Amino acid sequence: MPPAAPAAPSLDLEPMEALLVERLPGDEGWRFEPKWDGFRCLAFRSDGEVELRSKSGKPLGRYFPEIVRMLGSLPAQRFVLDGELTIAIDGRLSFEALQMRLHPAASRVSRLARETPAQYVLFDCLADAQGRNLMGQPLTVRRRALEKLFGDLGDRPELRLSPQSADLAQARRWLAGSGADLDGVIAKRADDPYRPGERAMLKIKRLRTADCVVGGFRYASDAREVGSLLLGLYDDAGLLDHVGFTSGLARAERPALTRRLEALAEPPGFTGKAPGGPSRWTTERTAEWTPLRPELVVEVRYDHVTGDRFRHGTRLLRWRPDKAPRQCRMDQLAAPAAVDAVEQAMG
Repeated sequence: MPPAAPAAPSLDLEPMEALLVERLPGDEGWRFEPKWDGFRCLAFRSDGEVELRSKSGKPLGRYFPEIVRMLGSLPAQRFVLDGELTIAIDGRLSFEALQMRLHPAASRVSRLARETPAQYVLFDCLADAQGRNLMGQPLTVRRRALEKLFGDLGDRPELRLSPQSADLAQARRWLAGSGADLDGVIAKRADDPYRPGERAMLKIKRLRTADCVVGGFRYASDAREVGSLLLGLYDDAGLLDHVGFTSGLARAERPALTRRLEALAEPPGFTGKAPGGPSRWTTERTAEWTPLRPELVVEVRYDHVTGDRFRHGTRLLRWRPDKAPRQCRMDQLAAPAAVDAVEQAMG
């Protein structure tokens, strides 16, 4: 009697994750994919019911009703898919548009679903249309199953198949075009099974640098010493806009740096967009900052920009006493104009 087939993945499945590395792997046996700037999403369909789950396991279906309806209308009655929810605004992916969906009012979510519909970009198949669990199969097998399933579904604007390539040169082109729509490149072993919750993939990002004015700082939560520097760039109107922060300051340098910063304390710090204003970044501590005269410049490394702000915290590289604050302009954050990353990646 043949062994029983493994049960279909359950709703509490943790997606396989990626480890950040500095460069693309160059040895044999890797498959490369664009890293999309969206919300990671597992999609489950069983007996006509569709569930969307975030990377943290939270339900996403109420925020993306158009994707639930689309997946519920497919001819395949069973599947488990891994992919990324994205929204394009004026031909560019918008992470802010995705975050606007996370709203308690169903009426607002419904309106946004009509005005700015999302798209589900597929990159893995964990259970096929027959409900067979594929997580123990190599990536090459899962990819064939995904391509077959996608091909059987017909042309649907809400559904895309993420490209995949074994060509290192293609991966380098995707990486060169990242920074706006693409968030880098993912590398997966061709013969690896799907490993829930493990950092069994690699992610490579195109890190960039910018010279920023230190427009303010925050004290550390556990001491009267500087904990983070608040960064600013000048816009076209000559206003200094808050664009993010950098931390990771060396403990031994904090006392002297704190004294240096306190000697420059002077409002307003930022003359344009300032910390503490209404935005998706607001927290309880965003109003607790000290404004500075715009005299200090630092060079920081960052990986992504959303809405003229650094998506994540930046890494402080060095102080730039040779740089005039007025030279620190917003145009440093402009995305590469030569590559339309989405269209190139999708072919």
